Amino acid sequence: MKLSHIKLYPLAIPLIEPIKMSGETITHANTLLVYLKTNTGKEAWGETSAAPLMTGETLGGLLQNAKYLGEHLRGLDITELNSISMVLGKILYGNTSVKSCFEMAIIDLFAQAQDTSVWQILRDLSKNKTQTKPIPLPLLRMLGGSLDKEVADAALYRAQGYRHWKIKVGSLPLAEDLERVSILCDLLAGDIVSADANGAFNLDQAVIFCTAEKTRQLSFVEQAIAAKSTIDDFSLLKSKSHLPIALDESIHDVNEIKYFDQANALDGASLKLIKTGGLVSGLAAALELQRRNLKINLACKVAETSLSAAATASLGFAIDSIPWGFSMSNQYLEFDICAKPLHAENGHLNIEQLNPIGIGVTPEINLVTQAHSKEYSTVLC
Repeated sequence: MKLSHIKLYPLAIPLIEPIKMSGETITHANTLLVYLKTNTGKEAWGETSAAPLMTGETLGGLLQNAKYLGEHLRGLDITELNSISMVLGKILYGNTSVKSCFEMAIIDLFAQAQDTSVWQILRDLSKNKTQTKPIPLPLLRMLGGSLDKEVADAALYRAQGYRHWKIKVGSLPLAEDLERVSILCDLLAGDIVSADANGAFNLDQAVIFCTAEKTRQLSFVEQAIAAKSTIDDFSLLKSKSHLPIALDESIHDVNEIKYFDQANALDGASLKLIKTGGLVSGLAAALELQRRNLKINLACKVAETSLSAAATASLGFAIDSIPWGFSMSNQYLEFDICAKPLHAENGHLNIEQLNPIGIGVTPEINLVTQAHSKEYSTVLC
């Protein structure tokens, strides 16, 4: 399979409303699409997101690195699925986000050639012999804004079937966060409710938060302290916490999962394709978590389109179990680039929403054009 045509589309899609995190407020989804065409006429798309505070990659940086990668990939003959990561690694060091974008599209091409789905390819790679249809993935909904808005949104979306939630904390005084969490947990009693600090707390604040009476109903706390914290701090926090500890910004691959688990520093992790470098390494990380009896949350970056959502969902459908839910973030966009965006059905994503061949969805070029960033131009490699 030779790549004969590569085109890069930098996008900036407005969100329905700003999402405030501890380190930034996001108003637009800055994502990069890659379009691939082979010498046999097959077409595929990949997506990745700018995440300066998670991967260090801006949209401009992604575009330049994707251009470099694309120029070296054009004309290459990729014959084996397992060789994709090696091929990409020989061209460009690091840069997991941009590699995940290309890998996503290339795996789609392999799936099309085999007349199968990406999720089935991943299930086969995992040696999961289950023949039954994948069960629906439980979707996680973020809560944000004023407390009144959070309460109203929680009631609204709970009535729609959502049972997995994330409360962003760390940007307000600790006492306010504790009060918010207590009120929302009471409202959502019995559901899977998490709090995500994005590393905003220092160790003392994190211990207070994770041992407070007001947070006892939480199902887990995500990235309470900064990724650059010492392993001793992570271990100490887990030893003192009354709540399960999830890591996000700290976890990129299998080796880090082993490292933190050996230090007894986590109960589970959030996996994103932009961190793992793609679906194959993301699958390896998910299987490692399962082998160690650690919980899994799958997540798209805020916010990605149905394309990235379909790829991440394919990983979920391959492994069958996501106890901490799937953060499908296209639901926060003003509009999607796919004519039929993925959507929640009773708080879940069903396999029927994905096409049976390939990644499962296809962008519409007119919607891609509408979403195009005003700061950058389309690049033909």
